[in-house]
Amino acid sequence: MMLGLGCDSSPTNTSLQLDYPSTRVTDVKDTLWNTEVDDPYRWLEDDRSAETEGWVDSQISFTQSYLSRIDWREPLRNRFEALYNYEKIGMPRKIGNRYFLSINNGLQNQSVWYVRDSIDGEDRVFLDPNSLSEDGTVTASLGSASEDDRYIAVTQNAAGSDWQEIHVWDLATGQPQGDVLKWVKFSGSSWVGNGFYYSRYPAPDGSAFSAENTFHSVYYHEVGTPQSEDKLVYRNDDEPNRYHFAYSTEDRRYLILSTSTGTDGNSLDYLDLQAPDAGWRSLVSGFDTRCSVADHHDGRLLVLTDEDAPTYRLVGINVQDHSDQVDIIPASQHLLEGVSSTGGQLFATYLQNACNAVVRLEMDGSNPRTITLPTDAGSVGGFGGKSSATETFYVFTSFTYPTTVYRYDMATGKSTVFAAPQVDFDPAAFESKQVWYSSKDGTKVPMFIVHKKGLKMDGSNPTYLYAYGGFNISLTPSFSSSLLLLLENDGVYAMPNLRGGGEFGEDWHEAGMLLKKQNVFDDFIAAAEYLIESGYTRSDRLAIAGGSNGGLLVGATMTQRPDLASVAFPAVGVMDMLRYHRFTIGWGWIPEYGCADSSKADFENLARYSPYHNLKPGTSYPSTMVTTADHDDRVVPAHSFKFAARLQACQGSERPALIRIEKNAGHGAGKPTSKILDEQADKWAFMLHEMNVPLPAEQAP
Repeated sequence: MMLGLGCDSSPTNTSLQLDYPSTRVTDVKDTLWNTEVDDPYRWLEDDRSAETEGWVDSQISFTQSYLSRIDWREPLRNRFEALYNYEKIGMPRKIGNRYFLSINNGLQNQSVWYVRDSIDGEDRVFLDPNSLSEDGTVTASLGSASEDDRYIAVTQNAAGSDWQEIHVWDLATGQPQGDVLKWVKFSGSSWVGNGFYYSRYPAPDGSAFSAENTFHSVYYHEVGTPQSEDKLVYRNDDEPNRYHFAYSTEDRRYLILSTSTGTDGNSLDYLDLQAPDAGWRSLVSGFDTRCSVADHHDGRLLVLTDEDAPTYRLVGINVQDHSDQVDIIPASQHLLEGVSSTGGQLFATYLQNACNAVVRLEMDGSNPRTITLPTDAGSVGGFGGKSSATETFYVFTSFTYPTTVYRYDMATGKSTVFAAPQVDFDPAAFESKQVWYSSKDGTKVPMFIVHKKGLKMDGSNPTYLYAYGGFNISLTPSFSSSLLLLLENDGVYAMPNLRGGGEFGEDWHEAGMLLKKQNVFDDFIAAAEYLIESGYTRSDRLAIAGGSNGGLLVGATMTQRPDLASVAFPAVGVMDMLRYHRFTIGWGWIPEYGCADSSKADFENLARYSPYHNLKPGTSYPSTMVTTADHDDRVVPAHSFKFAARLQACQGSERPALIRIEKNAGHGAGKPTSKILDEQADKWAFMLHEMNVPLPAEQAP
């Protein structure tokens, strides 16, 4: 048996008027479980080679040449800039007696951090990330502050990379204090005494953007000392492929250590900081449950866990006697998404049919009070703060409700608008609803659908079907000014909550992982079929889209059902399922996907849906625009490079197979405004052009 036969020669489709850049083919084969697997584009995995860089440049040139000829591109870019040009204000954070918040005046590449002396005081610039680079690709976020409110840890990322630097800033002067910590990744900062705990890797051996990352370790940094003197707090030399995160309880009594083998399941240990010589004690052992500590209160650690509770519960565990446990917030039919401890109260955020609800309780779980939100169908975040807080802040958003910041008064229980954006659109002109459809095996799956009010359901509407379906991640309603470009042009946006996600608890997640991953693709295909059967659209007016694990979703769907949609957008996707674990932190996804090297069952399962390995020559695939970035060190761009190269060789129709590669960008977080505007305009222009949607006369150049 051999996987991937046929797509191993350079494309010769000059008759298709798509003269793709030449891509070298090599005779590289692996044998896994007595099966020969060909990998003709493996050389594209070397992101440091001159040949790969040349291939990237040629693909960028080819894609930009194609997009430049699309009439939709310029008017969409202009309209998106107008839509995006509004003031964006983040949730205030109180440190000492001052408030810190981020503000973007509209089109700044990065939001600026300001400080004010009172909640309604005058803003002063504290930190402007736009001054840290010429092209606006360096981000800066505020971490935790020291106990005396003198210092704060500032985390910087460059060009979208997951690699971080932690800088220490003086809160009074608004200037960096001088300490810089490097090779930090997947870390917070938790202050205790004159320093903080953080996690880092050793300096990588090889490419910083593709070499495997191992030995994630916890250190303690004391302010005013070089990083070389940081104290190693925890490292497991016997298990290099584990994550380790440490954070202290607010009272600085206990240091919590969370350890995981990947993205699913973790253990908890704790250290009594008043008696550190006693060593670590286990709180939750093994990696079969997902848990975190919300607070330490009245001799108990409050643990959010799915142990014996697929929809989660908050349990209080006696620090001295772990057998003494009480349910603070019992499990219910709805997912307990998170719990924060603020102002001597608990704020429990629930997910009910993929929409948020928030309940306020006493620290012992009594006296529950539901907080009134603007609508029942939206998403909420926030409610953080110290135990002494008299106020807290939260944000609310939905598909037609721009992200708005609210101030919540702890004494009165009243919410007031702190900052509401002014976006150039009429929310009353659009509607959103939630429908339920049947998947292949009969499972009922919910889906949000958004469009103009009164839109005709005649099957002609350009429709964008977006999903994720994995890693226990929930997709909930949120506002996007980019989405308005579609909706204003009589388009439909559809977002199903596929199995594999976290919308309905751990059972829903497990139904779409490992050997059950095909359920996710079946759910997505069924969503498309529902939209077609219900008259929203038809195949030649349907686009499928997703990013990261969602990019895998799109790649698997278009190889299994190339007839389903006319346009495909696999973004920063995991496309080579047989080798994903060999790059950066890919090994951390093994609990979700399985590993081709570890078992024959995993190999056969992964090989059945791996997008790169299931492309077949002469097949008419959708018009495709793969998107990735040269600094993506989470899902390395080699996934997209190899998939795009093979797709160009296999494409059996005149539909284009493009790859849009962004330079000085990463997996998506922290992308500057200028790149967002260009990328989103290109996406919608490509979609509408490939669907043969005519450009309205009033929008013509």
